Amino acid sequence: MKQEFLYSAISNNIAKLIRNNVLKAGDRLPSVRTLCREHGISMNTAKRVYLELEGQSLIESKPQSGYFVSRTHQKRLPLPGTSKPSAISSNKEPDELIRKFYLTMRRKDLTLFSMGAPADELLPLPALNKEMMRATRQLPGSGARYDELQGNEKLRQIVAARSFSWGGSLQENDLITTAGGMNALSFCMMALAKPGGVIAVESPVYPGILQLAVSLGLKVLELPTHPGTGIEIAGLKKLLHRIDLCLLVTNFGTPLGSCMPDENKKAVVDLLAKHGIPLIEDDLYGDLYFGGQRPKCCKAFDKHGTVLWCSSISKTLAPGYRVGWVAPGIYKEQIMKLKLVHAISSPTITQEVVANFLKSGRYENHLRKMRQTLQHNYHHYAETIAEYFPEGTKTSRPQGGLSLWVELDKTIDTAELYDIAIQHKISIAPGRMFTLQDQFHNCMRLCIGLPWSDDLQLKLKQLGRLATIIRP
Repeated sequence: MKQEFLYSAISNNIAKLIRNNVLKAGDRLPSVRTLCREHGISMNTAKRVYLELEGQSLIESKPQSGYFVSRTHQKRLPLPGTSKPSAISSNKEPDELIRKFYLTMRRKDLTLFSMGAPADELLPLPALNKEMMRATRQLPGSGARYDELQGNEKLRQIVAARSFSWGGSLQENDLITTAGGMNALSFCMMALAKPGGVIAVESPVYPGILQLAVSLGLKVLELPTHPGTGIEIAGLKKLLHRIDLCLLVTNFGTPLGSCMPDENKKAVVDLLAKHGIPLIEDDLYGDLYFGGQRPKCCKAFDKHGTVLWCSSISKTLAPGYRVGWVAPGIYKEQIMKLKLVHAISSPTITQEVVANFLKSGRYENHLRKMRQTLQHNYHHYAETIAEYFPEGTKTSRPQGGLSLWVELDKTIDTAELYDIAIQHKISIAPGRMFTLQDQFHNCMRLCIGLPWSDDLQLKLKQLGRLATIIRP
Protein backbone atom coordinates (compact mmCIF):
# COMPACT_ATOMS: atom_id res chain seq x y z
CA MET A 1 0.00 0.00 0.00
CA LYS A 2 1.32 3.47 -0.85
CA GLN A 3 2.49 5.70 1.99
CA GLU A 4 -0.31 8.18 1.22
CA PHE A 5 -3.03 5.56 1.67
CA LEU A 6 -1.32 4.13 4.74
CA TYR A 7 -1.20 7.60 6.31
CA SER A 8 -4.96 8.07 5.84
CA ALA A 9 -5.83 4.56 7.01
CA ILE A 10 -3.71 4.78 10.17
CA SER A 11 -4.93 8.29 11.01
CA ASN A 12 -8.59 7.32 10.51
CA ASN A 13 -8.19 4.16 12.59
CA ILE A 14 -6.66 6.01 15.56
CA ALA A 15 -9.32 8.72 15.29
CA LYS A 16 -12.04 6.05 15.40
CA LEU A 17 -10.52 4.45 18.50
CA ILE A 18 -10.46 7.83 20.25
CA ARG A 19 -14.02 8.78 19.28
CA ASN A 20 -15.30 5.36 20.38
CA ASN A 21 -13.53 5.86 23.72
CA VAL A 22 -11.33 2.80 23.21
CA LEU A 23 -8.42 5.18 23.61
CA LYS A 24 -9.32 7.44 26.51
CA ALA A 25 -8.35 10.99 27.43
CA GLY A 26 -4.80 11.08 28.77
CA ASP A 27 -3.78 7.74 27.23
CA ARG A 28 -0.28 7.75 25.81
CA LEU A 29 0.10 6.88 22.12
CA PRO A 30 2.98 4.87 20.60
CA SER A 31 6.11 6.87 19.84
CA VAL A 32 6.78 7.96 16.28
CA ARG A 33 9.47 5.27 15.97
CA THR A 34 7.10 2.60 17.28
CA LEU A 35 4.42 3.72 14.81
CA CYS A 36 6.99 3.41 12.00
CA ARG A 37 7.97 -0.11 13.07
CA GLU A 38 4.42 -1.39 13.63
CA HIS A 39 3.05 -0.13 10.31
CA GLY A 40 6.14 -0.19 8.12
CA ILE A 41 6.00 3.53 7.35
CA SER A 42 8.59 6.29 7.16
CA MET A 43 9.27 8.80 9.93
CA ASN A 44 7.72 11.57 7.84
CA THR A 45 4.54 9.56 7.31
CA ALA A 46 4.31 8.73 11.02
CA LYS A 47 4.75 12.39 11.95
CA ARG A 48 2.08 13.33 9.43
CA VAL A 49 -0.35 10.88 11.06
CA TYR A 50 0.10 12.57 14.43
CA LEU A 51 0.01 16.08 12.96
CA GLU A 52 -3.31 15.25 11.31
CA LEU A 53 -4.75 13.96 14.58
CA GLU A 54 -3.47 17.08 16.36
CA GLY A 55 -5.22 19.18 13.74
CA GLN A 56 -8.47 17.41 14.62
CA SER A 57 -7.89 18.22 18.32
CA LEU A 58 -7.90 14.50 19.09
CA ILE A 59 -4.34 14.26 20.42
CA GLU A 60 -1.74 16.62 21.84
CA SER A 61 2.02 16.46 22.11
CA LYS A 62 3.92 17.12 25.31
CA PRO A 63 7.59 18.12 25.02
CA GLN A 64 9.97 15.30 26.00
CA SER A 65 7.00 13.01 26.75
CA GLY A 66 5.31 12.09 23.46
CA TYR A 67 1.73 12.11 22.18
CA PHE A 68 -1.41 11.72 24.31
CA VAL A 69 -5.14 11.55 23.68
CA SER A 70 -6.46 15.05 24.19
CA ARG A 71 -8.90 15.77 26.98
CA THR A 72 -10.47 18.55 24.93
CA HIS A 73 -12.40 16.37 22.49
CA GLN A 74 -14.37 14.70 25.30
CA LYS A 75 -15.53 18.04 26.66
CA ARG A 76 -16.16 19.48 23.21
CA LEU A 77 -18.95 22.04 23.16
CA PRO A 78 -21.46 22.25 20.31
CA LEU A 79 -20.45 24.13 17.18
CA PRO A 80 -22.28 27.40 16.39
CA GLY A 81 -24.59 27.13 13.41
CA THR A 82 -24.17 28.73 10.00
CA SER A 83 -24.72 32.49 10.24
CA LYS A 84 -27.93 33.84 8.71
CA PRO A 85 -27.36 37.48 7.80
CA SER A 86 -30.02 39.50 6.04
CA ALA A 87 -29.73 39.59 2.22
CA ILE A 88 -29.94 43.39 2.40
CA SER A 89 -26.63 45.15 1.71
CA SER A 90 -25.55 47.91 4.09
CA ASN A 91 -23.25 50.93 4.06
CA LYS A 92 -23.99 52.21 7.55
CA GLU A 93 -21.07 53.25 9.70
CA PRO A 94 -19.68 50.38 11.83
CA ASP A 95 -20.84 50.24 15.43
CA GLU A 96 -19.57 52.84 17.93
CA LEU A 97 -18.51 49.85 20.00
CA ILE A 98 -15.50 49.48 17.69
CA ARG A 99 -14.13 52.91 18.63
CA LYS A 100 -14.54 52.16 22.33
CA PHE A 101 -12.89 48.78 21.82
CA TYR A 102 -9.78 50.16 20.12
CA LEU A 103 -9.26 52.76 22.85
CA THR A 104 -8.50 49.94 25.31
CA MET A 105 -6.23 47.87 23.05
CA ARG A 106 -2.94 49.35 24.35
CA ARG A 107 -3.79 49.21 28.04
CA LYS A 108 -1.10 47.19 29.79
CA ASP A 109 -3.28 46.52 32.82
CA LEU A 110 -5.74 44.38 30.83
CA THR A 111 -5.72 40.72 29.89
CA LEU A 112 -6.26 41.20 26.17
CA PHE A 113 -8.36 38.27 25.04
CA SER A 114 -9.52 40.86 22.53
CA MET A 115 -6.13 41.11 20.86
CA GLY A 116 -6.03 40.36 17.12
CA ALA A 117 -2.30 39.63 16.88
CA PRO A 118 0.17 37.25 18.56
CA ALA A 119 1.73 38.32 21.84
CA ASP A 120 5.38 39.42 21.82
CA GLU A 121 6.36 36.20 23.60
CA LEU A 122 5.40 34.20 20.50
CA LEU A 123 7.64 36.23 18.17
CA PRO A 124 11.41 35.84 17.46
CA LEU A 125 12.22 39.39 18.50
CA PRO A 126 15.96 38.95 19.29
CA ALA A 127 16.57 37.39 15.86
CA LEU A 128 14.63 40.19 14.16
CA ASN A 129 16.65 42.80 16.05
CA LYS A 130 19.87 41.27 14.71
CA GLU A 131 18.48 41.32 11.18
CA MET A 132 17.52 44.96 11.61
CA MET A 133 21.13 45.87 12.49
CA ARG A 134 22.40 43.83 9.56
CA ALA A 135 20.00 45.50 7.12
CA THR A 136 21.02 48.96 8.32
CA ARG A 137 24.66 48.13 7.68
CA GLN A 138 24.18 46.54 4.27
CA LEU A 139 21.49 48.61 2.56
CA PRO A 140 22.52 51.64 0.46
CA GLY A 141 22.04 54.76 2.56
CA SER A 142 21.46 52.50 5.60
CA GLY A 143 17.94 51.86 4.33
CA ALA A 144 16.92 55.52 4.29
CA ARG A 145 16.42 55.56 0.51
CA TYR A 146 13.20 54.80 -1.35
CA ASP A 147 12.89 51.23 -2.60
CA GLU A 148 11.65 50.44 -6.10
CA LEU A 149 7.92 50.88 -6.64
CA GLN A 150 7.11 47.19 -6.99
CA GLY A 151 8.97 46.43 -3.75
CA ASN A 152 12.01 44.60 -2.43
CA GLU A 153 13.11 42.14 -5.12
CA LYS A 154 14.52 39.60 -2.68
CA LEU A 155 11.29 39.56 -0.69
CA ARG A 156 9.19 39.10 -3.82
CA GLN A 157 11.39 36.21 -4.94
CA ILE A 158 10.99 34.41 -1.62
CA VAL A 159 7.23 34.99 -1.38
CA ALA A 160 6.86 33.70 -4.95
CA ALA A 161 8.89 30.58 -4.13
CA ARG A 162 6.81 29.97 -0.99
CA SER A 163 3.60 30.08 -3.03
CA PHE A 164 4.25 26.48 -4.12
CA SER A 165 3.38 25.40 -0.56
CA TRP A 166 -0.27 26.39 -1.14
CA GLY A 167 -0.60 25.33 -4.76
CA GLY A 168 0.47 28.61 -6.35
CA SER A 169 2.97 29.20 -9.12
CA LEU A 170 3.83 32.85 -8.65
CA GLN A 171 6.86 34.63 -10.07
CA GLU A 172 8.51 37.61 -8.39
CA ASN A 173 7.11 39.96 -11.05
CA ASP A 174 3.57 38.90 -10.11
CA LEU A 175 3.92 40.51 -6.68
CA ILE A 176 3.76 44.05 -5.32
CA THR A 177 4.80 44.75 -1.74
CA THR A 178 2.62 46.86 0.55
CA ALA A 179 2.69 48.40 4.01
CA GLY A 180 0.98 45.45 5.66
CA GLY A 181 -2.03 43.30 4.80
CA MET A 182 -4.67 46.02 5.23
CA ASN A 183 -2.74 48.23 2.83
CA ALA A 184 -2.87 45.43 0.26
CA LEU A 185 -6.64 45.04 0.75
CA SER A 186 -7.07 48.80 0.55
CA PHE A 187 -5.26 49.03 -2.80
CA CYS A 188 -7.35 46.16 -4.16
CA MET A 189 -10.64 47.68 -3.07
CA MET A 190 -9.71 51.11 -4.42
CA ALA A 191 -8.72 49.58 -7.75
CA LEU A 192 -11.96 47.62 -8.14
CA ALA A 193 -14.59 49.50 -6.16
CA LYS A 194 -17.12 51.91 -7.58
CA PRO A 195 -19.08 54.08 -5.11
CA GLY A 196 -22.42 52.43 -4.49
CA GLY A 197 -21.13 49.05 -5.61
CA VAL A 198 -21.70 45.90 -3.56
CA ILE A 199 -18.93 43.86 -1.94
CA ALA A 200 -19.70 40.39 -0.59
CA VAL A 201 -17.92 39.22 2.57
CA GLU A 202 -18.19 36.50 5.19
CA SER A 203 -20.44 37.01 8.20
CA PRO A 204 -19.01 37.57 10.77
CA VAL A 205 -15.93 39.30 9.35
CA TYR A 206 -12.97 41.37 10.53
CA PRO A 207 -14.19 44.90 11.47
CA GLY A 208 -11.35 46.58 9.55
CA ILE A 209 -12.73 45.16 6.30
CA LEU A 210 -16.17 46.58 7.09
CA GLN A 211 -14.73 50.00 7.94
CA LEU A 212 -12.62 50.07 4.78
CA ALA A 213 -15.51 49.06 2.53
CA VAL A 214 -17.85 51.69 3.97
CA SER A 215 -15.17 54.40 3.75
CA LEU A 216 -14.86 53.69 0.00
CA GLY A 217 -18.60 54.10 -0.52
CA LEU A 218 -19.31 50.39 -0.94
CA LYS A 219 -22.39 48.54 0.26
CA VAL A 220 -21.59 45.39 2.22
CA LEU A 221 -23.45 42.16 1.54
CA GLU A 222 -22.81 39.58 4.26
CA LEU A 223 -22.86 35.92 3.22
CA PRO A 224 -24.08 32.92 5.26
CA THR A 225 -20.94 31.40 6.77
CA HIS A 226 -20.25 28.10 8.52
CA PRO A 227 -17.72 28.25 11.40
CA GLY A 228 -15.83 25.27 9.98
CA THR A 229 -16.02 25.52 6.20
CA GLY A 230 -16.61 29.20 5.46
CA ILE A 231 -19.21 30.70 3.14
CA GLU A 232 -22.08 28.62 1.80
CA ILE A 233 -21.75 28.19 -1.97
CA ALA A 234 -25.54 28.01 -2.37
CA GLY A 235 -25.91 31.32 -0.55
CA LEU A 236 -23.33 32.95 -2.81
CA LYS A 237 -25.07 31.66 -5.96
CA LYS A 238 -28.38 33.22 -4.92
CA LEU A 239 -26.79 36.66 -4.57
CA LEU A 240 -24.42 36.71 -7.56
CA HIS A 241 -26.63 39.05 -9.58
CA ARG A 242 -26.17 41.73 -6.90
CA ILE A 243 -22.41 41.46 -6.33
CA ASP A 244 -19.70 43.62 -7.92
CA LEU A 245 -16.77 42.42 -5.84
CA CYS A 246 -16.03 39.64 -3.34
CA LEU A 247 -13.55 39.55 -0.44
CA LEU A 248 -12.93 36.33 1.45
CA VAL A 249 -10.56 35.30 4.25
CA THR A 250 -10.33 31.69 3.10
CA ASN A 251 -7.91 30.19 5.65
CA PHE A 252 -8.55 30.52 9.42
CA GLY A 253 -9.84 34.09 9.26
CA THR A 254 -10.92 36.11 12.25
CA PRO A 255 -13.24 35.70 14.09
CA LEU A 256 -14.48 32.20 13.14
CA GLY A 257 -11.21 30.51 12.23
CA SER A 258 -12.99 28.68 9.40
CA CYS A 259 -11.11 27.11 6.49
CA MET A 260 -12.78 26.56 3.13
CA PRO A 261 -12.27 23.04 1.70
CA ASP A 262 -10.31 22.92 -1.55
CA GLU A 263 -13.38 21.93 -3.57
CA ASN A 264 -15.24 24.96 -2.22
CA LYS A 265 -12.36 27.27 -3.10
CA LYS A 266 -12.28 25.97 -6.65
CA ALA A 267 -16.07 26.27 -6.94
CA VAL A 268 -16.01 29.88 -5.70
CA VAL A 269 -13.19 30.87 -8.08
CA ASP A 270 -14.93 29.27 -11.08
CA LEU A 271 -18.31 30.74 -10.15
CA LEU A 272 -17.04 34.29 -9.69
CA ALA A 273 -14.87 34.15 -12.82
CA LYS A 274 -17.86 32.95 -14.87
CA HIS A 275 -19.82 36.02 -13.79
CA GLY A 276 -16.92 38.48 -14.12
CA ILE A 277 -16.66 39.19 -10.39
CA PRO A 278 -13.13 39.79 -8.99
CA LEU A 279 -12.14 38.02 -5.78
CA ILE A 280 -9.86 39.62 -3.21
CA GLU A 281 -8.39 36.79 -1.14
CA ASP A 282 -7.03 37.72 2.28
CA ASP A 283 -4.61 34.92 3.20
CA LEU A 284 -3.25 36.48 6.35
CA TYR A 285 -3.48 33.34 8.51
CA GLY A 286 -2.72 30.53 6.05
CA ASP A 287 0.71 29.75 7.56
CA LEU A 288 -0.82 29.20 11.02
CA TYR A 289 -2.36 25.78 10.30
CA PHE A 290 -2.57 23.13 13.04
CA GLY A 291 -2.59 20.03 10.82
CA GLY A 292 0.13 18.46 8.74
CA GLN A 293 -0.25 20.53 5.60
CA ARG A 294 -0.79 24.16 4.70
CA PRO A 295 -4.20 24.69 3.08
CA LYS A 296 -4.41 25.83 -0.52
CA CYS A 297 -5.52 29.31 -1.53
CA CYS A 298 -8.19 30.34 -4.00
CA LYS A 299 -5.35 31.81 -6.05
CA ALA A 300 -4.20 28.23 -6.74
CA PHE A 301 -7.36 27.72 -8.82
CA ASP A 302 -7.20 31.08 -10.63
CA LYS A 303 -7.06 30.54 -14.41
CA HIS A 304 -7.94 34.07 -15.52
CA GLY A 305 -5.97 36.33 -13.14
CA THR A 306 -9.14 37.57 -11.42
CA VAL A 307 -8.09 36.54 -7.89
CA LEU A 308 -6.08 39.20 -6.04
CA TRP A 309 -4.13 37.26 -3.39
CA CYS A 310 -3.10 39.35 -0.36
CA SER A 311 -0.96 38.40 2.61
CA SER A 312 1.61 39.70 5.10
CA ILE A 313 3.73 38.76 8.10
CA SER A 314 1.60 40.82 10.50
CA LYS A 315 0.07 37.78 12.22
CA THR A 316 3.09 35.49 12.05
CA LEU A 317 6.27 37.51 12.56
CA ALA A 318 6.15 41.27 13.19
CA PRO A 319 2.84 43.21 13.22
CA GLY A 320 4.58 46.58 13.56
CA TYR A 321 6.89 46.10 10.59
CA ARG A 322 3.96 46.67 8.20
CA VAL A 323 5.22 44.33 5.48
CA GLY A 324 2.69 42.77 3.15
CA TRP A 325 2.14 41.99 -0.51
CA VAL A 326 -0.43 41.33 -3.21
CA ALA A 327 -0.46 39.20 -6.34
CA PRO A 328 -3.13 41.17 -8.24
CA GLY A 329 -3.29 39.14 -11.45
CA ILE A 330 -4.75 41.14 -14.34
CA TYR A 331 -5.19 44.17 -12.07
CA LYS A 332 -1.45 44.70 -11.55
CA GLU A 333 -1.22 48.02 -13.39
CA GLN A 334 -4.11 49.52 -11.40
CA ILE A 335 -2.45 48.51 -8.13
CA MET A 336 0.94 49.88 -9.24
CA LYS A 337 -0.64 53.25 -10.07
CA LEU A 338 -2.38 53.40 -6.71
CA LYS A 339 0.81 52.55 -4.85
CA LEU A 340 2.67 55.28 -6.70
CA VAL A 341 0.03 57.86 -5.79
CA HIS A 342 -0.58 56.79 -2.20
CA ALA A 343 2.77 55.44 -1.03
CA ILE A 344 5.59 55.88 -3.61
CA SER A 345 7.50 53.08 -1.87
CA SER A 346 7.23 50.48 0.87
CA PRO A 347 9.27 50.60 4.10
CA THR A 348 12.79 49.80 2.89
CA ILE A 349 14.46 48.46 6.03
CA THR A 350 11.65 46.25 7.29
CA GLN A 351 11.18 44.66 3.85
CA GLU A 352 14.89 43.77 3.83
CA VAL A 353 14.72 42.39 7.38
CA VAL A 354 11.76 40.17 6.52
CA ALA A 355 13.35 39.03 3.26
CA ASN A 356 16.56 37.99 5.03
CA PHE A 357 14.68 36.25 7.84
CA LEU A 358 12.58 34.24 5.39
CA LYS A 359 15.58 33.39 3.24
CA SER A 360 17.61 32.11 6.21
CA GLY A 361 15.14 29.29 6.95
CA ARG A 362 14.48 30.58 10.46
CA TYR A 363 10.97 31.58 9.52
CA GLU A 364 9.94 27.94 9.04
CA ASN A 365 11.43 26.98 12.40
CA HIS A 366 9.60 29.88 14.04
CA LEU A 367 6.31 28.92 12.37
CA ARG A 368 6.55 25.32 13.55
CA LYS A 369 6.95 26.45 17.16
CA MET A 370 4.24 29.08 16.85
CA ARG A 371 1.73 26.65 15.30
CA GLN A 372 2.35 24.16 18.08
CA THR A 373 1.90 26.85 20.74
CA LEU A 374 -1.33 28.10 19.20
CA GLN A 375 -2.71 24.59 18.91
CA HIS A 376 -1.90 23.85 22.56
CA ASN A 377 -3.49 27.16 23.52
CA TYR A 378 -6.66 26.24 21.67
CA HIS A 379 -6.87 22.96 23.59
CA HIS A 380 -6.49 24.82 26.90
CA TYR A 381 -9.08 27.46 25.97
CA ALA A 382 -11.60 24.86 24.79
CA GLU A 383 -11.21 22.78 27.94
CA THR A 384 -11.52 25.77 30.28
CA ILE A 385 -14.52 27.24 28.44
CA ALA A 386 -16.30 23.87 28.46
CA GLU A 387 -15.89 23.67 32.23
CA TYR A 388 -16.43 27.24 33.42
CA PHE A 389 -18.69 29.03 30.92
CA PRO A 390 -22.48 29.03 31.31
CA GLU A 391 -24.74 26.29 29.99
CA GLY A 392 -25.62 26.71 26.33
CA THR A 393 -22.16 27.95 25.29
CA LYS A 394 -20.96 26.96 21.82
CA THR A 395 -17.49 27.41 20.32
CA SER A 396 -15.84 27.22 16.93
CA ARG A 397 -13.17 24.56 16.34
CA PRO A 398 -10.45 26.35 14.42
CA GLN A 399 -7.80 24.26 12.71
CA GLY A 400 -5.43 27.22 12.59
CA GLY A 401 -5.15 30.96 13.13
CA LEU A 402 -5.45 33.13 16.21
CA SER A 403 -9.19 33.27 16.91
CA LEU A 404 -11.80 31.37 18.84
CA TRP A 405 -15.47 32.31 18.34
CA VAL A 406 -17.70 31.83 21.37
CA GLU A 407 -21.49 31.87 21.19
CA LEU A 408 -23.33 32.30 24.49
CA ASP A 409 -26.98 31.94 25.35
CA LYS A 410 -29.23 34.41 23.50
CA THR A 411 -29.98 36.18 26.79
CA ILE A 412 -26.36 37.32 27.22
CA ASP A 413 -25.25 40.55 25.56
CA THR A 414 -21.49 40.54 25.06
CA ALA A 415 -21.40 44.34 24.72
CA GLU A 416 -22.65 44.43 28.32
CA LEU A 417 -20.21 41.65 29.23
CA TYR A 418 -17.40 43.73 27.68
CA ASP A 419 -18.11 46.67 30.02
CA ILE A 420 -18.26 44.41 33.08
CA ALA A 421 -15.14 42.48 32.08
CA ILE A 422 -13.15 45.71 31.63
CA GLN A 423 -13.85 46.51 35.27
CA HIS A 424 -12.15 43.20 36.11
CA LYS A 425 -9.17 44.02 33.84
CA ILE A 426 -10.31 41.65 31.06
CA SER A 427 -10.91 42.70 27.46
CA ILE A 428 -12.93 40.74 24.88
CA ALA A 429 -14.07 41.46 21.33
CA PRO A 430 -17.90 41.57 21.32
CA GLY A 431 -19.59 39.84 18.38
CA ARG A 432 -21.46 42.96 17.29
CA MET A 433 -18.16 44.41 16.03
CA PHE A 434 -17.95 41.81 13.26
CA THR A 435 -21.08 42.79 11.34
CA LEU A 436 -23.02 45.78 10.05
CA GLN A 437 -26.28 44.00 10.84
CA ASP A 438 -28.29 43.32 13.98
CA GLN A 439 -26.69 40.00 14.90
CA PHE A 440 -24.02 38.27 17.03
CA HIS A 441 -25.03 40.18 20.21
CA ASN A 442 -24.44 37.01 22.23
CA CYS A 443 -21.07 36.17 20.65
CA MET A 444 -17.45 37.16 21.18
CA ARG A 445 -14.01 36.53 19.74
CA LEU A 446 -11.15 35.42 21.97
CA CYS A 447 -7.51 35.53 20.89
CA ILE A 448 -5.53 32.32 21.43
CA GLY A 449 -2.25 34.10 20.67
CA LEU A 450 -1.48 34.83 24.32
CA PRO A 451 1.07 32.72 26.20
CA TRP A 452 -0.86 30.18 28.27
CA SER A 453 -0.28 30.33 32.01
CA ASP A 454 -2.06 29.72 35.29
CA ASP A 455 -2.89 33.43 35.48
CA LEU A 456 -4.38 33.42 31.98
CA GLN A 457 -6.49 30.40 32.85
CA LEU A 458 -7.76 32.17 35.98
CA LYS A 459 -8.81 35.15 33.86
CA LEU A 460 -10.62 32.88 31.41
CA LYS A 461 -12.41 31.18 34.31
CA GLN A 462 -13.33 34.59 35.68
CA LEU A 463 -14.74 35.62 32.30
CA GLY A 464 -16.92 32.50 32.31
CA ARG A 465 -18.20 33.34 35.79
CA LEU A 466 -18.99 36.93 34.74
CA ALA A 467 -20.96 35.63 31.76
CA THR A 468 -22.89 33.37 34.12
CA ILE A 469 -23.65 36.21 36.54
CA ILE A 470 -25.09 38.61 33.94
CA ARG A 471 -27.33 35.93 32.45
CA PRO A 472 -30.93 36.89 33.33
